[in-house]
Amino acid sequence: QVQLVESGGGLVQPGGSLRLSCAASGFTLDYYAIGWFRQAPGKEREGVSCINSSDSRTVYADSVKGRFTISRDNAKNTVYLQMNSLKPEDTGVYYCAAVDTWYCGTGWRTGGRQAELGSWGQGTQVTISP
Repeated sequence: QVQLVESGGGLVQPGGSLRLSCAASGFTLDYYAIGWFRQAPGKEREGVSCINSSDSRTVYADSVKGRFTISRDNAKNTVYLQMNSLKPEDTGVYYCAAVDTWYCGTGWRTGGRQAELGSWGQGTQVTISP
């Protein structure tokens, strides 16, 4: 199974930035499309962004378009989420997951094949507050 570890969360003021990292160990991320998800208190987990393995094409939730950038460095076996112009509504626990091999596909927002490929990690807390 694909096991990933998230890091980089923290407390920042509105308008600030954070860069999250999603690292794999013991296997290569090269073959997997990776998604970032978040869960706010009292809400369901939602898809934030996804990046293909094959061509690094990216997709974003409407709520983060223009503010967040997903990228991957296969040499470092890591996927990143650069978050700029952060808003209080971006607060939540952020998770990454393998959603499929090669392509994000149409089901990435709800996790795609995440349950088949691996389990959710601990996530990293992001809090946006004055």
